[in-house]
Amino acid sequence: MNHPEHATLLVELLTEELPPKALKRLGDAFAEGLAQRLAAHGLSDSATAFERYATPRRLAVTIQNVRAVAPDRPVREKVLPVSVALDAAGQPTAPLAKKLAALGFPDFPLEQLERAPDGKAEAFFLGYTAPGATLAAGLQAALDETLARLPIPKVMTYQRGDGTNVQFVRPVHRLTVLHGEQVVPVTAFGIDADDTTLGHRFLSDGLVAIQHADHYAQTLQQRGYVIASFGDRRETIRNQLLAQAGDDTVVMPEALLDEVSALVEWPAVYSCRFEDEFLGVPQECLILTMQTNQKYFALTDASGKLRSRFLVVSNIETATPDDIIEGNERVVRPRLADAKFFFEQDQKKTLEQRVPLLANVVYHNKLGSALQRTERVAALAEAIARLAGTDAALAQRAAQLAKADLLTDMVGEFPELQGTMGTYYARHDGEPEEVALACSEHYRPRFSGDALPTTQTGTVVALADKLETLVGIWGIGLQPTGEKDPFALRRHALGVLRLLLEKEWPLDLRDLLRMAYAQFKKLPQVADSTAAIYEFFMDRLRGLLRERGYAAAEIDAVLALNPTRLDDLTARLVAVREFAALPEAAALAAANKRISNILKKSDGAPGNNLAQAGLLIEAAEKALHHQLQQVAPKVQDHVKAHQYTDALSALAALREPVDAFFQDVMVNADDTALRANRLALLAQLHQQMNCVADISRLAA
Repeated sequence: MNHPEHATLLVELLTEELPPKALKRLGDAFAEGLAQRLAAHGLSDSATAFERYATPRRLAVTIQNVRAVAPDRPVREKVLPVSVALDAAGQPTAPLAKKLAALGFPDFPLEQLERAPDGKAEAFFLGYTAPGATLAAGLQAALDETLARLPIPKVMTYQRGDGTNVQFVRPVHRLTVLHGEQVVPVTAFGIDADDTTLGHRFLSDGLVAIQHADHYAQTLQQRGYVIASFGDRRETIRNQLLAQAGDDTVVMPEALLDEVSALVEWPAVYSCRFEDEFLGVPQECLILTMQTNQKYFALTDASGKLRSRFLVVSNIETATPDDIIEGNERVVRPRLADAKFFFEQDQKKTLEQRVPLLANVVYHNKLGSALQRTERVAALAEAIARLAGTDAALAQRAAQLAKADLLTDMVGEFPELQGTMGTYYARHDGEPEEVALACSEHYRPRFSGDALPTTQTGTVVALADKLETLVGIWGIGLQPTGEKDPFALRRHALGVLRLLLEKEWPLDLRDLLRMAYAQFKKLPQVADSTAAIYEFFMDRLRGLLRERGYAAAEIDAVLALNPTRLDDLTARLVAVREFAALPEAAALAAANKRISNILKKSDGAPGNNLAQAGLLIEAAEKALHHQLQQVAPKVQDHVKAHQYTDALSALAALREPVDAFFQDVMVNADDTALRANRLALLAQLHQQMNCVADISRLAA
């Protein structure tokens, strides 16, 4: 049979069970690596479609329109500099003959070499047509390079049948490679390619022959009981879970769905149950132990309450799943019993009783114990609460108890439950509800888009906790550098910004930083880095506002004033956007930029002096002064009322007198008093123009 010029290429590597958390990444890298490297060898086009496959026991890819032989390609290769290739008499040298022989052209005529500039000198270049690579040769090179560069989490060394040691993520058993219907003679890990593979470990029987590369996925599914596509298998599991859930809701984290998809080749979902007595344990504990230890999917009712029914994804489909269901129910029982035991034991000691034990936990060797940190956060929370006008006693109490659940058995087993268990245990101890909620809410926001605390106390403790971390860690020289941020200071800073922006509390950011630094007065090794941290906040704020859709010029205009209160920042940004749409905006922005430059260059800075009407000579400066006297009170009244759009809109009346002033008046007059008065007038104008934002930043 003739080999087709173009056909689909199949490459499958059959292995022992691959690490589930790495499977999708391995499958993507395998498929993408082969597709890219085949294109680099000219055996396919860079835009050629390919399909990736990954199951617990295989990595595979099918690539469409792969050539049997790559097209010939022109090559232009530098040989030697002319100064080396020719002697003083212009005759070829021995190095030239040696180089041409090494390139495979020992008798190539000198006159047919291209002589061309090469930097500051000249060089000889050899042009020729190189034959295209065969599929077998190109694929072997692509396969070797791809396998060597897979993102393997941990390499395993195993021994082949001939006694040779091999290193890979898991032992390899088969290599299936087809170009259309033809086997491509390549090897991997000492295994020669053929046209057969293995199906499901239990449901299929014997070798599965792949007749054509295009039929790979269909053949495996029909004869091998394997859904080869990771995405298709994942969607099958999702649909089966939803079908089995009925009127209940499946607790279905994407990470768990990915992991389970990497554990099965032929998924079948079954419904199981556990005893209702376990429902007395906080449902977060039960859900987490089912997900983490058993890879089960919990179910909740319409109100979000956990059901005593759960779903398992099996690798075996059967009409009589009783043994599978019974086995999973038997396995989950001791896990739930452990959670129940931890919960009951933890409640024998109050959170308050655990607080002194935080002294035995090192927070940081330069910042003391977890207890010392708790004391700093509690003092800071109390101070912030007083500043914000909220209950200082509740804030201090919540901050004191917030980290105590770190010493409980439940959080020791499941660190993800820190805060959550604090809320449950605080309620059990009879603490006020705001204190209980703050035990979990003070961690918010934990990531981009996370919910903010719902209570005032939770908000105060969240601010205190994040600010203490920022000021303390930064103060001992561990600020973020490049991509490294081991203490998540960027995340803490964004959390503070979101709390101040979205809660719209009238708190001064610089004051908060100073209050946080004051908590470290007993630790001289903590440097005062509040100025640097403020700039860090402003950088993060620029990024946050860009994500919210504000233009760079709008953000620059508002942040140029170095705001310390963020509660009205959104209103200022909206005002700047609406002002920029006015027909007078461009001229006023340009004028403000000109005024800024004039004032910066002036030797006799006007300070707070007001322009004197008696020193106004030109009609244009008199008109500007008069109009400014009319506009300024309106602007200031609007600013005091936080009516920033109206404040900036009022400036529109200044456009004509400002334009006339710069057309008719010389600011830098020879007369000192006259010049100072005009500078004072411009300073007054500048102050009004920048009362909401620096509108010069809007100038083109």
